[in-house]
Amino acid sequence: MEGEIDKEELKAAGAQLLPDGRSGEIDKEELKAAGAQLLPDGRSGLLINGWEIETRKFPILNSLSVQLWEQKLQTSHLPEMVFGESSLVLKHLKSDVKIHFNAFDSLVGWKQEKLPPVEVPAAAKWKFRSKPFQQVILDYDYTFTTPYCGSETVEKNSERRDTISDEGSCKLRWEDCEEQLDLTALASKEPILFYDEVIFYEDELADSGVSLLTVKVRVMPSCWFLLLRFWLRVDGVLMRLRDTRIHCIFGEGNKPVILRECCWREATFQALASKGYPSDCAAYIDPSSISQRLPIILHKTQKLIIPD
Repeated sequence: MEGEIDKEELKAAGAQLLPDGRSGEIDKEELKAAGAQLLPDGRSGLLINGWEIETRKFPILNSLSVQLWEQKLQTSHLPEMVFGESSLVLKHLKSDVKIHFNAFDSLVGWKQEKLPPVEVPAAAKWKFRSKPFQQVILDYDYTFTTPYCGSETVEKNSERRDTISDEGSCKLRWEDCEEQLDLTALASKEPILFYDEVIFYEDELADSGVSLLTVKVRVMPSCWFLLLRFWLRVDGVLMRLRDTRIHCIFGEGNKPVILRECCWREATFQALASKGYPSDCAAYIDPSSISQRLPIILHKTQKLIIPD
């Protein structure tokens, strides 16, 4: 399964991996020094500087849930593995601002974008058949590419964390800005108080590549940072990388300052080969190591505008 911990990002933040690949165990003394607390009742996450940050991980959707999702999304196609109940939620308790990430909203984005299907190599088309001799008609975006950058609301007087309702909520908005993410703060040698990765969906494209959506979050004494990544590789045809980075430096005010950077990259195998890069699919397993080879097709930085 692709989507491993980004070792370069952990290194930049001064973190180390344990031998089994997990990020370091939470240090209770470091938590105490930062004024942070672990979430109660066995939940995964912590409270720090007025933020409640929580990850939830659940198994893939069962067949009944898949049918319900297909009805809601008005589609007969879903990724092979959808972790439909998994989520990352970051809530600012003073302002009731909630930023959250989940598979359903990301697939809503896939449906709305309606990208044309990527060409499949002729030798691989038969792999998409569910029955022998079935005619393969890929008339939809089978890569599940999504423009999703996260979900955000202001929830007034919310009493249940696990309920996402439009009632009592108002829509936040992101506004283009000249400010940039504070890379100096991210590169500081602060301890990582909490780190986790959540997979939302994955599809191996009938053994012809990978489509993967994940989010990684890390929390330091001075800030939190997350990376939402959509990674696509259609073997021999195309690679697509859509990264959303969101950064919040802790402050004393009622309104947090939250910046978001979106960067989309894309290239065909043919275009990369013409520049002298390998054409072998095995050279493009890890998106972090090859991202700089992919040309940028969209880049913007935005600030979250919080209503009074």
